[in-house]
Amino acid sequence: MNLNDLVIVSVATATAVGCAPVKNEYASYELYPVRSGSLTEMEYTPQATRFSVWAPTADEVRLMLYEEGEGGHASQSVVMEAGEEGVWNAKVEGDMLGKFYTFNVKIDDRWLGDTPGINAKAVGVNGRRAAIIDMRATDPEGWSEDQRPPLKSPADIVIYEMHHRDFSISPTSGIEHKGKFLALTEEGTRSPEGLATGIDHLKELGVTHVHILPSYDYASVDETKLNENKYNWGYDPLNYNVPDGSYSTDPYDPAARIREFKQMVQALHKAGIRVILDVVYNHTFNIEGSNFERTAPGYFYRQKPDGTYADASACGNETASERPMMRKFMIESVLHWVNEYHIDGFRFDLMGIHDIETMNEIRRALTAVDPTIYIYGEGWAAQAPQLPQDSLAMKANTYRMPGIAAFSDELRDALRGPFNNNEQGAFLAGLPGNEESIKFGIVGAINHPQVNNDSVNYSQAPWAEQPTQMISYVSCHDDMCLVDRLKASVPGITPEELARLDKLAQTAVFTSQGVPFIQAGEEVMRDKKGVHNSYQSPDSVNAIDWSRKARHADVFAYYKGLIQLRKHHPAFRLGDADLVRRHLEFLPVEGSNLVAWRLKEHAGGDVWEDIVVILNSRREPAQVTLPQGAYTIVCKDGFINEQGMGRVSGAEVIVPAQSAMILYK
Repeated sequence: MNLNDLVIVSVATATAVGCAPVKNEYASYELYPVRSGSLTEMEYTPQATRFSVWAPTADEVRLMLYEEGEGGHASQSVVMEAGEEGVWNAKVEGDMLGKFYTFNVKIDDRWLGDTPGINAKAVGVNGRRAAIIDMRATDPEGWSEDQRPPLKSPADIVIYEMHHRDFSISPTSGIEHKGKFLALTEEGTRSPEGLATGIDHLKELGVTHVHILPSYDYASVDETKLNENKYNWGYDPLNYNVPDGSYSTDPYDPAARIREFKQMVQALHKAGIRVILDVVYNHTFNIEGSNFERTAPGYFYRQKPDGTYADASACGNETASERPMMRKFMIESVLHWVNEYHIDGFRFDLMGIHDIETMNEIRRALTAVDPTIYIYGEGWAAQAPQLPQDSLAMKANTYRMPGIAAFSDELRDALRGPFNNNEQGAFLAGLPGNEESIKFGIVGAINHPQVNNDSVNYSQAPWAEQPTQMISYVSCHDDMCLVDRLKASVPGITPEELARLDKLAQTAVFTSQGVPFIQAGEEVMRDKKGVHNSYQSPDSVNAIDWSRKARHADVFAYYKGLIQLRKHHPAFRLGDADLVRRHLEFLPVEGSNLVAWRLKEHAGGDVWEDIVVILNSRREPAQVTLPQGAYTIVCKDGFINEQGMGRVSGAEVIVPAQSAMILYK
C-alpha cells in the first residue's frame, strides 16, 4: 500500500499527542529508551481513542484506520507525534468502536509495513489488524465472580496437556463445538459407547490443571479457510496477547474469540480445574514481517557476533529476554492473561532461551497477584543461545529460580528411551542401567543421599531445590505418544504387554515426588499412527478416538486410580525436599530393571504408616525384600483398589512381571 495515496485526516478529527524529539540512532540496544508505565497501545472510550507505539528509531509513524479486519484500503491515516521514551502518540476523536487499526513505521526513508503493534489485545481475522473494542463487553455472564479452584500446594497439581483440536474434533467426542474453545464448556457429552467425554471426562479422571497448547493468535493456520482441516500446534506466534481465531466460532468477530476463551476458562474453573497457558516468547513466526521487527528493528531479537540473527529456537530467530523492553513485554503479557483471562499457570516453551533474571521477575510479578499461579518450562534450547550458560533458564539452573519448574527428561528417557531414537528402549523395554535415573526422578530431581548422580543419564547433579520444581512425565505433544513409543521400542510387543507397560510407566510418573504431567488421551491409550512430530499432521493422526475409553477401560481406571491415590495420600506429594530426604527411602534390590522405595513413618502425616512402591519391568516376577510387617496391597498386576487387594505378612513380596506394586502397613 502506498501511504502517499491516502488522505491524512485533519487535526479536527485526529490530533497527535506530545512533541518531544525522538532519537533515530543509538550506539547499542542497551541505550534504547525504556517505556515507563503500561505498554498498552490502544485505549478506547466512546469520546476518543488514544493510540501509542514504541518505535524509538523511527523517523515517522502513521496510524492507519480501517473499516474491516481484512481487505480494502485504509479509510484514514493519522500522522503520529513523537513523545518521550521513544513512544509515538495519537488521539482520534469520536466513537471508533468496531474499527481496526495498524501502525506503519518509517526508518531511513523506508516504510516497514503495517503492524497491529506488539501489544494488540484484539484483532481481526488472521491477526493482521488490531481491533478497537470494549474489553468489558467481552466478559461472559458471571465473569467478575469467576475464581480459581483452591490449591494448597504445587505438590497437589496433576497436569493434563491438551490441544483444542485433538481433544474434541473426533466424531466420537459427542461434542458440538469440535476443535473450539467452547468444546470445553459442554457438559453431558458422551462417546458412542455412552462414556463421558470433554469436560465431564476431565472431572472423572481427576486432573487439577489443563495445560492448553498455544492458544494465542498464531500464524500457520489461515482463519479464513477453516474447512481445509489445516492443523498446527501453534508454536509460531503472531499476536501474543489475543486468543487464536481458529478456535473461535467466528474469527472475523474480534470479540468472539475473547468471549469464548473466557467462557472456556470459566467452565473449567466451575469444574474445579485450573488452566495453564502454553507461551512461546522465545521466538516469533518470522522476523521480516513480525510485529517486533516492524516497530523496533533488531531490538527484540538476539544477534550473533557477526550481526546476523541468532536462532537458538531452530525456528528462525531467538528473542532477547534480557533487553529491558522485551523483559517488560513478557511480564506485562503474562499479567494480561492472568488479569483479563484468569489464567492459572504458564508453560514456557524453550525456557532455556530466556535469561534467569527475566524468569525470576515474571515469578515475582505473578506471585504478587497470586502465589499459587504455577510456572514451568522446557529447561533447554534447540541450539546454544547467545548468552552465557550460567545466565540462562536452563534445567541445570532451576535451583536458582524458586517457584519455577522444569521438565525431567532424565525420568522420561530412563523409562522409555532417548528422544532422538524412537526405536531405542530403556527401563520399560527391560534394558538395564536406567534405575539410578528413575530414582533421580522419583525424588523430584533434588539432592537425595541414596541417588548416585554419577549414574544419572543427563544430570550428574540435582537441579531442583524443591521436588515441585520437577515435572514428572513420560510423553508430551512433541514426541511419540506413549503407546507408539512402546510399539516402536519393544519388539514384538503384544496388546496385553502394551497395556502392562503403559500402566507401569505412569505409576512411576504419579508416584514421583515431582509434579505429574500426562498428554491428553494417554489415559485411553491414544496413538498417533507412529508419527513422532505430528505438529502439522491431519486430524486422522492427531484426533483422540474416544471409543478407546471403552476398549481400554482398565487403563483408564488405572490412571484414575493413580490420581486418586496421589490425592488421598500426602506421602506421594510431600512438596518439600527435607521431607523427601527424611521419609523416602530406597529399598535394596537384586539385579536390574527393578526399583523399590518406602515412604516411611506416616510421611506427610499420611494415614498409612509405611507405603512401599515397586516398579518391575522384568519379563518375569521379581522378589523384593521389605521391612518386616503386615501389609495391605492396593496396586497389583495393573489394578488399583485403595480398600485392599489382599494382604501379605513377613519380609518379602513377589511382584508380577512388567507391573507395579503398591502396599502399605
